Amino acid sequence: MPRESQSAHNRATRYLGTILAGIKDELQNFIETRLELLRTELREKAAHWKLAIPSAGIGLLFAAVAYLLINLALVALIAIFIPGLFRWLFAFVAIGGLWLILGGIAAYLGIREMELRRVLPRRTIETLKGDKAWLQKEMSNPI
Repeated sequence: MPRESQSAHNRATRYLGTILAGIKDELQNFIETRLELLRTELREKAAHWKLAIPSAGIGLLFAAVAYLLINLALVALIAIFIPGLFRWLFAFVAIGGLWLILGGIAAYLGIREMELRRVLPRRTIETLKGDKAWLQKEMSNPI
């Protein structure tokens, strides 16, 4: 290989190496930025859940106590109006059926609310989708 050709080859190789190093740096910055966005969004959600979960637990405890007291009072009230030997059984079945219906409605509403407010980091996913579309557009354009 002539000396002049070899020198041009070395310059081209160095130029290509510089381009590849630049691409590597840009890709690394791109990935770090996206990971930081994901971490930030997950931290925000975790802070929200740290407050919501204990509050929900305390609320459930109070609701359970109230549920038991109300049940006993309603069963006693209904038992007064039912004649016969099995009046307590019928009163418990009536109140149990009422709470089953109300519990089903509450479960439906809770599940629906959870579906509306997804746990996934929505902003990060949307950003990544936009990045994917941009990369596909850039890759399809000839230089």
